[in-house]
Amino acid sequence: MAMTPDHRPTRDASRLDVGVISAGRVGSVLGAALSTAGHRVIATTAVSRASRDRAARFIPDAAILPADEVAHAASLLLLAVPDDEIADLVRGLASGGHLRAGQLIAHVSGGHGADVLAPAAELGAATMAIHPAMTFTGRPEDVDRLSGVTFAVTAAEEFRPIAAALVIEMGGEPEFVDEAKRPLYHAALCHGANHLNTLIGDAIDQLAAAGVENPQRMIAPLLSAALDNALRLGDAALTGPVARGDAGTVSAHLRALRDDAPDTVAPYIAMARRTADRAIDSGRLPADTAEPLLGALAHRVRGGNR
Repeated sequence: MAMTPDHRPTRDASRLDVGVISAGRVGSVLGAALSTAGHRVIATTAVSRASRDRAARFIPDAAILPADEVAHAASLLLLAVPDDEIADLVRGLASGGHLRAGQLIAHVSGGHGADVLAPAAELGAATMAIHPAMTFTGRPEDVDRLSGVTFAVTAAEEFRPIAAALVIEMGGEPEFVDEAKRPLYHAALCHGANHLNTLIGDAIDQLAAAGVENPQRMIAPLLSAALDNALRLGDAALTGPVARGDAGTVSAHLRALRDDAPDTVAPYIAMARRTADRAIDSGRLPADTAEPLLGALAHRVRGGNR
């Protein structure tokens, strides 16, 4: 893939010299995917020992260089730094003369679109946001997991074909997300994935407190079925005492949590109320049946954890 002087994509088979800032869990894996696609990952930044180890494992041919040297050497610069660092990094690289017209510059942040790369765009670089909707551990299996993963792509119209081609080369599927909708998109992923980890962690702790010897083994089939049902059936998959309006059962849950897991009372109430809302809105929980349940939850909120 190459670009003409007026930044239009061409269809030749040239490979790109890729620079990755930095060799974290995401950057190292995407660098490996680009390398597998035939591009040359020539340089990366890696400060910590863990980052250097990842660079050696995933992109072994990449030189470990400072960020400005990585940027200067790359025809495709992949920014895989934390969200809040992108703007300052790009501004510094642009003002230091390390970015140039015709260069491809992509970041992998979920919350930002392409606007955060404006200093590079002003120099004539082709800028894009390509965020994989996947969690990364920094382990070798992460590369295989990219196959079929959806990437949220935000870019100017003329650069969308380039961004889509990069995603496809890494084994992903591009999904275009408007600049203004990137925070909502990212909130949805975090609410679903990050909060799921917290929810499962709390459930495992509660089972352990109840005396279950192997909580993970007990709950795994239930969680797997619940996730599958939710993805396939939506709100039709809602089950349990909240969806049925069993106020007495929910009150017993809250008493038990108050005694043995008090830090989880407020999260339980918040999720129970939201579950009830969805059950009511979908017609699964009649309003008159829901009233005692909502009353029990409201009483617990007013009364605190006493």
